[in-house]
Amino acid sequence: MSKLEIRSPLPGTFYRTPAPDAAPFKADGDAVASADTIGMIEVMKTFQEISAGIDGTAIRFLVDNEEPVMAGQVIAEVEA
Repeated sequence: MSKLEIRSPLPGTFYRTPAPDAAPFKADGDAVASADTIGMIEVMKTFQEISAGIDGTAIRFLVDNEEPVMAGQVIAEVEA
């Protein structure tokens, strides 16, 4: 198996949940499909959904919920 990286497309704050009291889009160890939403990036009160972009058997997040990220930063790895 290989590990593929999912990178942040822009700088901002990474959110793993759609709302503060909601379950995460995906949890560590979940399988993902390329179109699955794994989180959102907030930039100046605008939110952009982040999709996995790849199919995989397990995802592992490298950043926490509400953590600032830079453009190009690896936010998760997927086993494929």
